[in-house]
Amino acid sequence: MAEVHHFTHGWLNPGFAYAVSVIGALIGLYCTARARSLREGAARVKWLTIATVAIGGAGIWLAQFTAMLGFDVVNSPVRYSPGLTAASLALSLGATGVGLFLVGYREPSTAQILRAGGITAAGLLGMHYTAMAAIDVAGEIVYQPQLVALSALIAVVAATGALWGSVTVDGRLPIAIASGLLAAGVCGMHYIAMAAVGVRLDLTGLASVEGVRPLGLIVAVALVSAVTMTVMATVALQAMTTEEFGGEGPATVTAAEPEPVGLAAAGFAAPGAEPIRLDMPITPGLRRRAGY
Repeated sequence: MAEVHHFTHGWLNPGFAYAVSVIGALIGLYCTARARSLREGAARVKWLTIATVAIGGAGIWLAQFTAMLGFDVVNSPVRYSPGLTAASLALSLGATGVGLFLVGYREPSTAQILRAGGITAAGLLGMHYTAMAAIDVAGEIVYQPQLVALSALIAVVAATGALWGSVTVDGRLPIAIASGLLAAGVCGMHYIAMAAVGVRLDLTGLASVEGVRPLGLIVAVALVSAVTMTVMATVALQAMTTEEFGGEGPATVTAAEPEPVGLAAAGFAAPGAEPIRLDMPITPGLRRRAGY
């Protein structure tokens, strides 16, 4: 078996991966809290969509690939398939979106949260092992079944906990704590799953290793991060603007009706004169009504 490293860049990869996951979870849980405060409809869909991109895109997929950049095989190049890498992103977004909409669009039951957690966990595992299938090395990647099973259990717990938090957690401190726990679950699932990896090296296959270099993947991940943040900011601004104006576009200001003011009260008319309005034109008839 080849010598495999998971911390090629030291603690930079796991530390940055955890930070990215916490940020994505913070944004996502905040958005789900906003969605719960709204009635069912387009506004709730917008906030749940932003939460899907935040948690599924940044909190899970981006964090995982940030951690995966520390993966290295001694005596073999490591390359990534762009198509399978993109497919893993789609799986992460799809699984997270299904789970959030199952529990976030209407009031969920405990059974519904558990069912959504199982569906989401299956999608997250599919995302991880699709990403692993994207790796090409000089040899064959094999797995320890016991650690794969443990990573699946962690995925179920993390996914169910995240969905439970998305419909119950509110307030800055609880959301921050839940985000930290969700990020720990995501990173824990990744590293347990990676601990199950072994490589049977075949040096005759060195020339056949194809795909994107890790540096190219770093650039791709950076671009995905920029696009993700831009999309979240744009949709969030649009959603907040729509909510602020009640979903009817820019608000209109209606001038208050002027209060009637008697000239007598201001000292300009005889006692008993009929009150007039300040916006009324001064005419001879108006002067007679005022007592002049």
